[in-house]
Amino acid sequence: MTLKKYQTYIYSVFLKKFFLTSFIFLCTIVIINFFEEIRFFEKYNTEIYYTIYLSLINAPSLMFEIFPFIFLISVKFFYLFLIDKDEIAILHSNGISNFKIIYHLAIITMFVGVLILLFFYSLSSSLKSKYLDIKNSFSNTNEYLAVVNDDGLWIKEEIDNYLYIIHAKKFDKNKLEQITLTQTDKYYNNEKTILAGQANIESKNWQLKNVSILENNGIRRNLKSFVYNSSFNGEIISNLFSNLNSLNIYELHKLSKNYLNIGYSNTEIKIQLNKIYSMPFFFVLMTILGFLVITKLKKVKSKFFIIVLGILVSVIIYYLNYFSSILGNKGALPIYLSVWIPLVILFLICNIGLIKINEN
Repeated sequence: MTLKKYQTYIYSVFLKKFFLTSFIFLCTIVIINFFEEIRFFEKYNTEIYYTIYLSLINAPSLMFEIFPFIFLISVKFFYLFLIDKDEIAILHSNGISNFKIIYHLAIITMFVGVLILLFFYSLSSSLKSKYLDIKNSFSNTNEYLAVVNDDGLWIKEEIDNYLYIIHAKKFDKNKLEQITLTQTDKYYNNEKTILAGQANIESKNWQLKNVSILENNGIRRNLKSFVYNSSFNGEIISNLFSNLNSLNIYELHKLSKNYLNIGYSNTEIKIQLNKIYSMPFFFVLMTILGFLVITKLKKVKSKFFIIVLGILVSVIIYYLNYFSSILGNKGALPIYLSVWIPLVILFLICNIGLIKINEN
């Protein structure tokens, strides 16, 4: 079925406003990132292209976070454009109501939202991963590594010219279980192996219990306790896994499974996945909300005021989402509700506005 001319026109105008708004936000993000990267690299005496390159590859990840607000502002500019050309009145005179306009805006928003979810998020997460790798290669912590895989938690750190490779089957906040700690020299020649049943890692002075130390000469010592001085503690290790924006959907599901294997909470990953899946619906609701608000303010011609109003609404919604996510992380709300309750609230607000939309 071919699209009617007015549908094609609505789609094209909205997409132009969306891409223009996105480009403006992208440029703003890159500029802000550029100054932040300058502050980071000023102590490393690196070439300027590193700063520019990192500013560019970090921007898509930040863009993904603010896409709901880009849709909100885009629809405002869309409406103002039609008002300036008296095309809203023309559409109405031809039987195209506000409800029909917003219906088609919701369709194109959902379509773009799905494309963003399928393609843009994968690209942004890949670039974010590369960004973090490059930043870590310049930082003083590039001697350290902590990962989670099917076998458990793995940590590599270098202390006093010795390399320590640590493996733990279980990790829960400030406690490790079934630990194997291998000490080698810088050429990876084994010096000794330490086995422990448990370790309290609340501080960097790990308290190991039920310890067995095997020296490279074959001598074994059994100790009730042993102190290992690490560069990590439970909080640092947890924070290393907190940047989930560098993982695509498949990697998030895999990491969630690995977290469960080592007894670590996967609540943050579930919240992240639900946020990602909810994004197309979030985009649609923000588009509808933006249209409803601008129709109430159709006599306002100031684009600056429209932008300020859009930012104000965006901030309110952002903190609503943020507060709800905190409740989900703390267990005060079920994980799914912590993500979807703000959307349900937006849905109800939009429904109230849609009842009277054709009166404007």
